[in-house]
Amino acid sequence: MVDELRGRIGSAYPEGYFLPAQRALAHELGVSRDTVQRALRELEHEGWIQTRQGRGSRVVKTQLIQSSAAKATRLSGRVTLAPFISEAFERPEVTLDVYTLTSESLDAHIRLQAERIRGGFIAPERITLRMLLPDATLPLPYPRVKDDPRDARLGERLRTITELHTASLLGSLRDLQTEGLVPSVDVRIRHTPLTPTFKLYLFNAVEVLHGMYEVIERPLQLERGDVVTALDVLGLGATLTHHVKVEEQPTAPGSVFVSNMQQWFDSVWNLLSE
Repeated sequence: MVDELRGRIGSAYPEGYFLPAQRALAHELGVSRDTVQRALRELEHEGWIQTRQGRGSRVVKTQLIQSSAAKATRLSGRVTLAPFISEAFERPEVTLDVYTLTSESLDAHIRLQAERIRGGFIAPERITLRMLLPDATLPLPYPRVKDDPRDARLGERLRTITELHTASLLGSLRDLQTEGLVPSVDVRIRHTPLTPTFKLYLFNAVEVLHGMYEVIERPLQLERGDVVTALDVLGLGATLTHHVKVEEQPTAPGSVFVSNMQQWFDSVWNLLSE
């Protein structure tokens, strides 16, 4: 019920639109009026609607992501990074703060957006990226060989992957400015003495994608052909949750979460990174 109504917001129910009466919604969706009331309370708690006694429920914000892929992932309960990056790069200004274990996922998405820019499909005027990565000298608890924590090969593999994709990401963005395709590109990468337990993407200080790293056990083949049992984390397949800040509702859960994550990122960037 909640997902159905949330999915209509921004399409069937644009911002400023008054939702149908509770009795009409109950009849249309084949549920009780109590179910409708519970769903409306949840949507109001999330900051999507505003309910006034005697006036009904009005949409006060809509989905920032308009692509059908983003809506599909959100409605299925699985949010992926791709549609959010695509939507962000369709704006004149792209501001992105990232905290992650490696730059592998982001590199792939940035290279895709660079191709869209070269093809003339999108034309951002300014791209600002700040990325926090763990200190390369830090002994991380993962990835590591399960039965031999002193085996340094997986740590070296992680550093190689990070350096490769970080260089690729930097090159992709700086080439856009060099080629005159994006007038302003500001990319800064810092390292912090923290072990990432989650990945974080902050879009324009108003949207957050957040996902915990789940520790898993899996076989990994190293360069020389050795296969080891590794304790690793889900990166590309990590489940992400989407949170939106609503300026008119600073105490809404999404607003509080986004503000807290931005403050956390800024504090680590300014005080713990180099």
